Amino acid sequence: MSENLEQSFVKQLQENQNIIHKICRLYTNGDDAHKDLFQEITIQLWKAFPKFRGDSKFSTWAYRVALNTAITLYRKTKRSIYTIEFEGRQHFLNDVEYDYEEEEQLKLMYKAVYQLNDIEKALIFMYLEDKDYHEIAETLGISEVNARVKMNRIKGKLKKILNPLGI
Repeated sequence: MSENLEQSFVKQLQENQNIIHKICRLYTNGDDAHKDLFQEITIQLWKAFPKFRGDSKFSTWAYRVALNTAITLYRKTKRSIYTIEFEGRQHFLNDVEYDYEEEEQLKLMYKAVYQLNDIEKALIFMYLEDKDYHEIAETLGISEVNARVKMNRIKGKLKKILNPLGI
């Protein structure tokens, strides 16, 4: 591969790595699993990068590759690998200004999102990232109308899950 292509990939990956980390958090339950998935997604992005034509933004393309990789690996390992949930691990934080209430709300939100199916997880993730329905539809390979309908159904599911918890 040419050095320009490699430099372009590294630059784009650095600018968009938060997307990958967020997807990893959605589909894993621990630091090791997160790192493994991040590495696998990076490998898949690297392998596919020469075929990236630039018809869409790099971030949209990266979402698609990352989500497909995460979903594929999640389905393969779901049956055989046991991971420890975040709450079951000890964490030592020295940050005095840490917002524990926000952390608890995030835990509850992620717990609710874990109950969704793979496509619903991807859709809610992109929605929470303030992506418009056009970009969501393009990334997931569905129509905008379908994305809106699915999103409304997901909101209803999440309300049913979160309302009894007081959220």
